[in-house]
Amino acid sequence: MQTRRAAMLSAVAAVTLSAISTRTASAAPHEAGLLRLTLPALTGPHPVGTVSLRLVDASRSDPWITSQPYRELMISIRYPARAAGAYPTAPQMLPGEAAGFAALNSLTDVPSDQVDWSATRTHAREGAPVDRDGRPYPVVCYSPGAGDPRSMGTTLCDDLASRGYVVVTLDHTYDATAVQFPGGRVERTVLPAEFAKAYPDLDRITALLQKTMAVRVADTRFLLDELPIALPTDLRGTLDLDRIGMFGQSAGGFTALQAMHDDPRIAAAADLDGVLAYVQDDSTPGNLSTVAADGLDRPFLLIGKDGDDLGTVPSWDSLWRHSHGWHRGLTLHGAEHATYTDAEAFIPQIAHRFGLPRRTVVENIGTIAPRRAINAERACLAAFFDRWLRGRGDEALLDGLSDRYPEVRFFS
Repeated sequence: MQTRRAAMLSAVAAVTLSAISTRTASAAPHEAGLLRLTLPALTGPHPVGTVSLRLVDASRSDPWITSQPYRELMISIRYPARAAGAYPTAPQMLPGEAAGFAALNSLTDVPSDQVDWSATRTHAREGAPVDRDGRPYPVVCYSPGAGDPRSMGTTLCDDLASRGYVVVTLDHTYDATAVQFPGGRVERTVLPAEFAKAYPDLDRITALLQKTMAVRVADTRFLLDELPIALPTDLRGTLDLDRIGMFGQSAGGFTALQAMHDDPRIAAAADLDGVLAYVQDDSTPGNLSTVAADGLDRPFLLIGKDGDDLGTVPSWDSLWRHSHGWHRGLTLHGAEHATYTDAEAFIPQIAHRFGLPRRTVVENIGTIAPRRAINAERACLAAFFDRWLRGRGDEALLDGLSDRYPEVRFFS
């Protein structure tokens, strides 16, 4: 997650390079005295079940660890469930993931080592039986921001599942702060070290940004290949693989739109404040991705922080001008870059517990009221995917200003 909107890698590196040498975190769960965080309740009619899977792409060596002859990923699948109350709630992060996140994250001036990140429980129930009455369900994939674990999109992903979607969240190994595999093995991010090697050579930094995105898109396309084969028996026949959408935050939003450009299986995608060029500042022109240069012929949604629009983000403007399918763009008044992650729910709890100054809250998640932000994000995402994956009406939420969500401002 990046609270400062600049480059998807430089923001990670700026915070984490110093953190590597100065901060550590224990993987021991539920340490006494640490803050335990809660996630907002779901709004859809379905309880949610979940299962996590390890995927192995034997067709390519790992691009970050050259000695590893295969690429290894972790995913979580959220789905509409039934009789879920008897099943345990899933943790947001496993202990190894929590330790990695506490040690290396880009929350600004936040005492993250005083938070028990492994104690947060989601509203999804591990192994709960799928609700087969509404199947097959549309599929929506989620990619997190650079350096983030897949779990930092839980607020949006679990809610979408409660509204009748199968949501597949993807960790990009050696990009995410830490990925925990079955058996407890943990693989940490290499991005800060890679950025340190590239800095300050602009050509090398650009090449690193290009590599990062190429790996992410390849991960996504492998996920789409592998998902029908990897599904547990209980979930087979539950996913409608002819109706696939994708969204993500920051580099994850870039991943979603670039993957849709490259892969016709993705029918619609949403980008939550993700630049679409290989630049260190979103306002820098040039170094466009192919999705920004070519445009898209299928529906997409751009959602920016306050101030990010076609006039301030050149790569968005290029995408807009070259696209021929349905598209919308909007901002949330008062939103920051991390508004579109679980930081929107967590930062107020951390600020209250530790007496953080108002400026710290604003630098992380802006001035928008957290409940208003979360409600608007959830509603806009659901309206977009309802329209393009289900053919449902959305009460014109994406067609103009809404009295229900006055914070939503559309691109002109």
